Amino acid sequence: MHPLRLERDGAVATVVLDRPAQRNALDLALKVALREALGEVAADEGVRAVVLTGGPEAFCVGQDLAEHAAALAEGPAFDTVTEHYNPVVTALATMPKPVVAAVAGPCVGAGLGLALACDLRLWSTTARLGTAFSGIGLTCDSGLSTTLVRAVGEQRARELVLLAQPFGPDEAVAWGLGGRVVEPDALLEEATALARRLAAGPTAAYAESKRLLADAAAGRPLAETLAAEAAAQVRLGATADHAGAVASFLAKQRPTFEGRQAPERLSPGAP
Repeated sequence: MHPLRLERDGAVATVVLDRPAQRNALDLALKVALREALGEVAADEGVRAVVLTGGPEAFCVGQDLAEHAAALAEGPAFDTVTEHYNPVVTALATMPKPVVAAVAGPCVGAGLGLALACDLRLWSTTARLGTAFSGIGLTCDSGLSTTLVRAVGEQRARELVLLAQPFGPDEAVAWGLGGRVVEPDALLEEATALARRLAAGPTAAYAESKRLLADAAAGRPLAETLAAEAAAQVRLGATADHAGAVASFLAKQRPTFEGRQAPERLSPGAP
């Protein structure tokens, strides 16, 4: 059986981790499938928003430890971090379209890293979260040492990582991991509705915003931020989305965003 499903509904693509019996533990097949699926939806111009989920029972419990134990017995077992985890997290964080994580059940270790690499999150009341790494004598991967600190602050991140302290969805929202808590039966429906809303929005502007926010969070100096914002505004000012939205505003109509480049006559400096 294939460990992942990729479903499309109009401009929304849903990536479903599909090893329910293993609570979506990341074995080699799933990691490769996830890396390839994210590359596919990132390159597909027809996809304007993405949902990442593990189904109603579990989001992801991180690395498949049975496979990991076998790899340890054969020799070095950590090439997977650079070959799979890092590309997957990079794809989620840098994808030029919004990604919504729909999280139910356990979401720990690398699974938590995947959720925090997404742009927005919805948590089922069943979600059970944690870092887990110190419990098996390891440290963070999947970007958690950055994304967790940014979300909850350094001191709480130290507690969550060093003590492997589990926490629930209400704490996740209160501590700054974002999103909101929904009932299990409504999780995928609400995540899809949110993705549809984003897919109908200014996707080019979303891509620029993702880059600007990520660079700012990484500590880009103010002068560089101002220059990057100015350049991004020039690029967006040349899109049909911007010109159409301004015209719609003046006409007191709702804008329609299509993600298309503007005709040459609307580019900056053109007559």
